[in-house]
Amino acid sequence: MLQQVRTGHPSLNRTWFDQMNPRLMPNGVIHIQVSSAAQLHFCQNQCQQAFTTAAQQITGRLTSVIFHFEAGTGGIFNDADQPIGLNPDYAFENFVIGPCNRLAHAASIAVGEQPGKAYNPLFIHGDVGLGKTHLLQAICQRILDRQPDARILYLTCDSFINQFINAVGSGDMNQFRYRYRHVDMLVIDDIHFLGGDKARTQEEFFHTFNTLYQGHKQIVLSADCPPSEIPELEERLVSRFNWGLVARIDKPCYETRMAILQKKAQMRGVNMPDDVLCYVASKIDSNTRELEGAVTKIQGLASLHDGKVDLELAKTAFGETATPEQRRVTFQQIFDVVTKYYNVRLSDLQSKKRHKSIAFPRQVCMFLARKYTRYSLEEIGGHFGGRDHTTVLHAVRTVDGDMKTDSEIANQITQIEGHLTM
Repeated sequence: MLQQVRTGHPSLNRTWFDQMNPRLMPNGVIHIQVSSAAQLHFCQNQCQQAFTTAAQQITGRLTSVIFHFEAGTGGIFNDADQPIGLNPDYAFENFVIGPCNRLAHAASIAVGEQPGKAYNPLFIHGDVGLGKTHLLQAICQRILDRQPDARILYLTCDSFINQFINAVGSGDMNQFRYRYRHVDMLVIDDIHFLGGDKARTQEEFFHTFNTLYQGHKQIVLSADCPPSEIPELEERLVSRFNWGLVARIDKPCYETRMAILQKKAQMRGVNMPDDVLCYVASKIDSNTRELEGAVTKIQGLASLHDGKVDLELAKTAFGETATPEQRRVTFQQIFDVVTKYYNVRLSDLQSKKRHKSIAFPRQVCMFLARKYTRYSLEEIGGHFGGRDHTTVLHAVRTVDGDMKTDSEIANQITQIEGHLTM
């Protein structure tokens, strides 16, 4: 069944599918046990039809599939006291740690292990798509794994505001306060919307915060800015948001983006070669969400090309195609031609030597690699002893400028290019 689902619905594929425990019942209903409430939510909402179809194809009978999870009395609830399902991909095991998010991740782990004791409140802030929601949901899942009876209220700030306005209008403030103050953990996303001209709402949240804090109940908040930068937020709330730990998440660096892509591909069972990972990481530098979208798109295209993922497929996914020369020229060809032309050794080009007889051929190599290959500046620098992308950019500009002002250098580059493309 798993093979059928993975072949017919590659975007649904998850590595934790292998941990499912199926049983064929006498009445033709296959009951499948999953390991968490988040997995149950994912399977019920996205996998029901795919698994049922696979079961019927495998058995040749009109079987059906039902997913199960043995839950405790606790759970994660929304503002209407309805159980909500989290994304099983948003677990700590799937979070890629880097310099941009190390503090936020460590703090989240601590809160998941010791809610109400480690950092209270935990305030995570950063731009859209950098992993705030991932950490919030990972905390919830870790607490429920350790305390199945824990009651967690998870909602957006906008929901809190609307619930408060409705409670004031209907006179149900006692019920409102009970709902928000009798939980083991309160998680509010986008708390920055609490700012502005909302004096009564801010006051109500202030008292809710105090009640939970004094009862040693965990509070987790996220925003797109630190507490001190939330517009028109009362000073007493700013002070309380800073009581625990304020952790910032920044944009991932190139190495972290590579690791994120590798993790996302692994989770979906996609084999992405290193050159594809390098290419995508150089194309997307904004946020994790776009990296995940790129993996999904490449996986979808691969399903139409016998499942093979290569650099050309990745370029197609980004709407790019290489010229015939770019498809032909490789780094090794550039090294061979330049080292022979200038009578230098490859080891010298990749060394730290700065003598002009070495430095200029090295710059020529970088210039040609930028012109005739689709590698990014970071990737090109990696072929020269791990040099920074700014060094590569400087080399490209230097050679380009010299060609315009020095006819001898222009002639050298023309001859070298002739050997590359012949």
